[in-house]
Amino acid sequence: MKIKAISGFKDKEEDLLHYKRWASQLEKLNQRKYESIQINTALGKTQIWAWNTKEEYRDTLVIFPGARTSALFWDFDKGLDHIKQPVRIYMVETNGLPNSSDGNSPDIRSLDYGYWASEVLDKLDIRRTFIAGASFGALICMKLGIVSPHKVKAAFVLNPGCLQSFSMTWKNLYYNILPIVRPSRTNVLTFLDQAVFAKPHHQLTPPSEKLIVDYEVLALKKYNDRTQKPYAMDRELFRVNVDTYLLLGDKDLLFPYQRSLDNAGKYLKRLKDVKVFTHVGHGIETYYEAMNYIGEKIKQLH
Repeated sequence: MKIKAISGFKDKEEDLLHYKRWASQLEKLNQRKYESIQINTALGKTQIWAWNTKEEYRDTLVIFPGARTSALFWDFDKGLDHIKQPVRIYMVETNGLPNSSDGNSPDIRSLDYGYWASEVLDKLDIRRTFIAGASFGALICMKLGIVSPHKVKAAFVLNPGCLQSFSMTWKNLYYNILPIVRPSRTNVLTFLDQAVFAKPHHQLTPPSEKLIVDYEVLALKKYNDRTQKPYAMDRELFRVNVDTYLLLGDKDLLFPYQRSLDNAGKYLKRLKDVKVFTHVGHGIETYYEAMNYIGEKIKQLH
């Protein structure tokens, strides 16, 4: 696998320590301890957070996060509890994103992230699983659905970054660029309020909101991000050979839901269902009803 870019924390030792402290704070807030798994892959060391893996459950769910997020975002306010199904959960910290995995990333337009995801499943000894990805993570799910469809029971893609190009509206650009240019806590919170959530319907509790701001400030100030961003896969999606469930928020500024909906119907030959959540922003993986939906589908497909 050819490495296209190398990202990483500016002060590897100190900044990684901050990240690990942040993860520990989330564990403390949720009053649970995640299993920490590290595996060696073609992209270097990959970190996985796991939950319920010691249980004799039939089903497994493997999660891939969005850009500039951690897979642990999925469990803000114990969000994973809302799946309400007996399932082993693996939250994969994608290489090239701000986390404790190595910062190596392949060419985003190649299938290499799919081959990497397939290797992750092999290293975890997972033969067949449900997969879920938000934004950037949805692109990885679709790449995996091309290269190793036999390993996937079904894919849940949330506000995907692969069904259309990043929105170039003035409003979206302003709120996304603001914290990049000036990564203050105030500007990060403005970005979260305007682009990621849709208060008061879609929001986190104050302690979790503080943690997401802490993470974003760390990622923006301390991480050299050279990883390529998602793109519209268009006709490539014809090659995805897994049952796919699409979850969209109608207040997503980054990837407006109607265009994603239209392109999914056009390109995904095994699109099984679409759920549009009203008054929900881009950070749909933090919305409890989205987790309810995933759990109900897993139950039906069990």
